[in-house]
Amino acid sequence: MSDNDLATLVRAAAARMEAAGLHFGHGTDNALDEACWMASHVLEMAPDFPPQAFDRAVDDGHRQRFERLLEARIATRKPLAYLLGEAWFAGLKFRVSEDVLVPRSPLAELIVDGFEPWLPAQRLQRAVDVGTGSGCIAIALAHHFPQVRVDALDISPAALALAEANVREHGLSERVRVVRSDLLSSVSDQRYDLILANPPYVPEASMAGLPPEYRWEPAEGLVAGADGLDLVRRLVAQAADGLEEHGILICEVGEAAAALDRWLHAEPVTWLEFARGGDGVFLLDRAGCRRAAGRA
Repeated sequence: MSDNDLATLVRAAAARMEAAGLHFGHGTDNALDEACWMASHVLEMAPDFPPQAFDRAVDDGHRQRFERLLEARIATRKPLAYLLGEAWFAGLKFRVSEDVLVPRSPLAELIVDGFEPWLPAQRLQRAVDVGTGSGCIAIALAHHFPQVRVDALDISPAALALAEANVREHGLSERVRVVRSDLLSSVSDQRYDLILANPPYVPEASMAGLPPEYRWEPAEGLVAGADGLDLVRRLVAQAADGLEEHGILICEVGEAAAALDRWLHAEPVTWLEFARGGDGVFLLDRAGCRRAAGRA
C-alpha cells in the first residue's frame, strides 16, 4: 500500500467530508461509502468494486478529477448524485438531475427481493409507480419482474422527460408507460395488482431543519402539508378504486409515519421492515384502502 493508492485517496476524502460536516442521505449514509462512490465514478468501476481495487494506484489525471469532484461536493453541499448526473437504485444506474429527487427509497429492497407473502409474483402483472421522478422505481420493477407492465406517473413535465430517457436507456419502452398524472387521476380507469408510491411526506415545519443537501432537491417532491400526509390521504382514497381485489398499496411516508398511525388508528396497517435499512413504509390491501378512504 502506498500514498497514491485508492485506499489512501478514499480515506483522506472521507475525512475531509466528515470534517466539513456534510450530510449523507442521497445514496449513501456515511462519508466512506460516498468517497468510494466518488472514486468508482472517476475510475469507471462498479460502485460495489471488490476489496482488492483499494490497492490500485491512482494516476495524476484521475486524482485531479477526483479532487475537483470532492471540492465541489464540499463547497456546494450538492448531493453527489447531482454532481455526477447519475445514481444507483436496485442495482441499476439512472440519469438524475435537480428536477427529481435523488433515488434512495427502501422500496428498492422489496423490488429486488419480491413482495411475498402479500403479493405472489405470479399475481403481479400490472403495477403503477406514483410520483415516478427519475423513473427508477418503475424501471427497476419492470427489470426485476419481466412479466410486469408498469405505469410511471408524475405531475412534473421535467421529471417525466427524464423518466422517459431512463426508460429508453434501459430498453423498457414496451413495458413501462410514462404518464403525466396528479397521483392516479389520469389512470382512474385502470386497475393494478400493485401500487408503489414514494410521495412527498415531509411536514412543512420540518423543511427548515433539513440539511443543506436537501435544498438542491425540488421542494414539491418533499413537502406535503402540516403533517406530511396531504398527498397520501388522496392517494389512499384513489387506491381504493385503483386496486384489483387482491391488490396492495405500498407507500413510503418516512417521518410522517406517526401521523399516519394517528389518522388510521383503527385500521390494521402493515409496517414493512427492511434488512438493509429504512423505515416508514406501510402496506394496505384494497379493503383497507376502502375503509381508510372514509377517513380521508
